[in-house]
Amino acid sequence: MKGALDLLMGDPQADRVVPPTGITARMVIFVAGAMAFLAVISLALGGTAGRVADRWADELAQAATLRLPAQTSADELDRVLQILAQTPGIADARVLDDAEQQALLSPWLGADMSLDALPVPQLVEVVATDDGYDPDGLRARLAAEMPQAVLDDHGRWTEPLTSAARRLRWLGATVTLLIGAAMAATITLAAQAALAANTPVIKVLRLVGARDIYIARAFVRRFTVRSAAGAAGGSILGVLALTLMPGAGQVGGFMTDVGYAGASWVWPFAVPVLAAIVSFLATRHAALTKLREQS
Repeated sequence: MKGALDLLMGDPQADRVVPPTGITARMVIFVAGAMAFLAVISLALGGTAGRVADRWADELAQAATLRLPAQTSADELDRVLQILAQTPGIADARVLDDAEQQALLSPWLGADMSLDALPVPQLVEVVATDDGYDPDGLRARLAAEMPQAVLDDHGRWTEPLTSAARRLRWLGATVTLLIGAAMAATITLAAQAALAANTPVIKVLRLVGARDIYIARAFVRRFTVRSAAGAAGGSILGVLALTLMPGAGQVGGFMTDVGYAGASWVWPFAVPVLAAIVSFLATRHAALTKLREQS
């Protein structure tokens, strides 16, 4: 820890080894900013998609649809509603009216299609409590008293959505790791180029007794500061770009309210810190390796 702090503190004389401007400085700042921007966006997209999938899975887990034949009489419908009311774990059950069923079918049949001309099944919306109900037990009772009734508890949709949420989060984390690896590789090349360009200065410093760790400190400190500054700018631009995305109140759809929520807001602030750590480790390794080769 002390060695890392010493490297970061730097030395005014040693800092002169690294040119304050030039192609390496601009490249490091640009790469760190671009990688931070991409990391902020990818983490936001992965987190948002995961939240949407989780929300849909929760809603599907608490909702079910009971489908009855089109010829179901009023007495049979009342009997079904009575069964649902007596089932533990069901908070509410209501029959969808013609307008609601028309709205559900209009994307496929068109808004002008009349339901009177079609044998449309009668749909009953079932809402479960937080504790839930026993779907198999309910199906068994319905099979005995109303064999034509079909209960769809949306189980076939819940598991794929939950699996998709997990995979999207892993994908976001994987993309972020790849971004960090690409940043480390680029900074390593930049540090090696800077060391090669300053070979005459390094030779003079060695002649007057400078140790390799003293020379490396200048490169590590300068590159780490540049990376942190570029990453901070890229993170800010990433957050600003996310604020320009449409919200759920502006447009409906799958990817609305793209961004961070709750504890996930730590990531835009953590990205510059992580970028500085990556730069520190990459530059230190590159500097010490290159200096040993030049010995």
